[in-house]
Amino acid sequence: MTQGPDESPQDPSQDLPDPADAGETVEEGAAAEAAPSPGSPGEPGDVAGEDPSESATDELTVTKMELEERTLDLQRLQAEFLNYKRRVDRDRELIKENATFSALAPITEVLDNIDRAKEHGPLDDGFRAVADQLERVVAGQGLVRYGAPGDVFDPTIHDALSHLGEDAEVEVTTVKIVAKGGYKIGERVVRAAQVLVVDPAAPGAASAPADAPAAE
Repeated sequence: MTQGPDESPQDPSQDLPDPADAGETVEEGAAAEAAPSPGSPGEPGDVAGEDPSESATDELTVTKMELEERTLDLQRLQAEFLNYKRRVDRDRELIKENATFSALAPITEVLDNIDRAKEHGPLDDGFRAVADQLERVVAGQGLVRYGAPGDVFDPTIHDALSHLGEDAEVEVTTVKIVAKGGYKIGERVVRAAQVLVVDPAAPGAASAPADAPAAE
């Protein structure tokens, strides 16, 4: 088919889009996709309705609770340590006392011999010096002698060898004679005193009247 004189051939470039316009269209589409929609979740700080003061208050409350727990733990550990220290100190003193007891218990027999020697008269100068030194040493270790006539009888520290009857001059059972002195370390008895005791007179015991008529 032949073209008429008034018809000109169509330019294909008129139907193609402008490259600049096409680039702007692509950029606008990418920006629209990247922008968050009004209902979509954003960053934590962008949450609608979140109060920063409430978040700080919650963190402070948790910190206080943790501090109280650590304080209670520390107090419990301190109490356990104090109890352990007291127990160790008590055991140490007990060990020391037992060692002293074991060392001094046999010496009581030596002290008894010294007492018997003194009952027979003055000691020689050399023997007296040794006896006095020995008594000072054991006294320095806490060994104390006890037991004397007239003491109230105490079964926890006295060993009654015999009862000598009744005595109107005493109101309770009383030590009359000390056969062997007793020894103590503190409140612990190393050896009980061996004694002879008298009992008080029975109540209501009748005595013969002083003005009773003589028998004819």
